Amino acid sequence: MSRWFFVSDLHGRQDRYSKLLEAVRDERPEAVLLGGDLLPHAGLSWQGEDFLLDWLLPRLEQLRRALAGAYPRLLVLFGNDDPRSAVPSLEMIESRGLAEHVHQRRVEVAGRVVYGYACVPPTPFRLKDWERYDVSRFVDPGGISPEEGVRSVPADERDTRWGTIEGDLVRLTGEGDLAGAVCLFHSPPYRTALDRADLDGRSVDHVRLDVNVGSIAIRRFIEARQPLVT
Repeated sequence: MSRWFFVSDLHGRQDRYSKLLEAVRDERPEAVLLGGDLLPHAGLSWQGEDFLLDWLLPRLEQLRRALAGAYPRLLVLFGNDDPRSAVPSLEMIESRGLAEHVHQRRVEVAGRVVYGYACVPPTPFRLKDWERYDVSRFVDPGGISPEEGVRSVPADERDTRWGTIEGDLVRLTGEGDLAGAVCLFHSPPYRTALDRADLDGRSVDHVRLDVNVGSIAIRRFIEARQPLVT
């Protein structure tokens, strides 16, 4: 495999983005995978109207001018902290050939297949744009179901009620061989080294909270299908 970069949870921090763009300029990877939580938290780090268009877009254009033919494929997901209302801004960046929004999409980079999937299991947070039931309609104690909370854009009520991450992954990848595939997820797989929240000793209504908050469906998918990299 050629050199690829992966980075996640930059949360609109200009210093983090600047370090990434500098590394891309210096090391010239063939692909850069952004795994979600792209945008600033409300009131933090960025005071402009549109972070993607006002801050990131001109810097990507500058990078492309500097690298010319060596500009990488930039594959992008949103994360559960990002409002879905920002999708049109990312589509504007995509229309200029600077990035590709790969949620629920299959793309090829240098002959290698990449699948993108942004959604996470239900969290305690109010924004539900990128949240789905995992393998059933169960919600952890303290969590808010995808049918509650708030959304930045309307969602299909039936899909919200009955859709699952497990079902989405089946529809996304089909039954093909994934031995050479790359899967770009925002959610960590459940009970892995990546999946550890700061919930030690905490409880809700006298029920101890699980420190593992990742996706059971994604873990089962990886174990069963064995993609090359996730």
